[in-house]
Amino acid sequence: MSTTETRPGAGAAAPAPGARRRKPLFAFTGTAGPLGIGVATLWLSIIVLLPLAALTTHAFDDGLSGFVDAVTAPAAIATLRVTVVVSVIVALINAVMGTLIAWVLVRDDFPGKKVVNALIDLPFALPTIVASIVLLSLYGPMSPIGLHLNATQPGLIIALAFVTLPFVVRAVQPVLIETDREVEEAAASLGADNVTIFRSVVLPTLRPAILGGAGLAFARAIGEYGSIVLIGGNIPYETQVASQYIQQQIEMDRPVNAAAVSVALLLIAFVALFVLRVAASRGRRREENDA
Repeated sequence: MSTTETRPGAGAAAPAPGARRRKPLFAFTGTAGPLGIGVATLWLSIIVLLPLAALTTHAFDDGLSGFVDAVTAPAAIATLRVTVVVSVIVALINAVMGTLIAWVLVRDDFPGKKVVNALIDLPFALPTIVASIVLLSLYGPMSPIGLHLNATQPGLIIALAFVTLPFVVRAVQPVLIETDREVEEAAASLGADNVTIFRSVVLPTLRPAILGGAGLAFARAIGEYGSIVLIGGNIPYETQVASQYIQQQIEMDRPVNAAAVSVALLLIAFVALFVLRVAASRGRRREENDA
């Protein structure tokens, strides 16, 4: 008498040899699947890639020589120089002050902390032209505090620092929250002072976030228009930034010149973000290797 051993799943039909399982369009296993990738790529193309391609094509309507002439014109070079210099200064200021503010919000408790934390995001919600009006009333010709920064580069710096501050604060804040404070306490128990602890323990952890936030602040600053349109003064060779120069070229019926300077501005932002991203990635890998 033969006995038949019952095994779990014995009643299920075995897959045919060489048969391939069909890959689902949406795989709910942490990935979007091919359809999700396709939709994301299509949306990215419509929103970002196609407009950039159209802008770049328009910038070369007069050929390569026309593009070079447009971006190397004395007025274009001057406005790009003012834009880049002011934006670098703003990024450096916010890298320091944004880190300090993030540190205070994470490590200190004080009355009104939730209100201050909410105010950090105000430049994201506030129309930038409103910020320009407020800054003009505070630092303009009728300044109630006697500080006249209208039509000056310091006025540009203050306006751009206002709209770009949240980028650094919100980049550094979550990293500070997740930082292991036991390492800092161990360093303090070994006799390290606060400066040494910050420089040797905390700063290496924060550096990628600081670089990323500063890069976003720089990219936002070089393309900003609303917050500086009133307080900046739009003085050629002095306070005129690239966005105002581009608008001026459009009003003068020179759309190709405007497109050329716009492409130059995009290249500057892309190179800056790429360099900072590479630096942040190398710093993160170095920290992981040291750990």
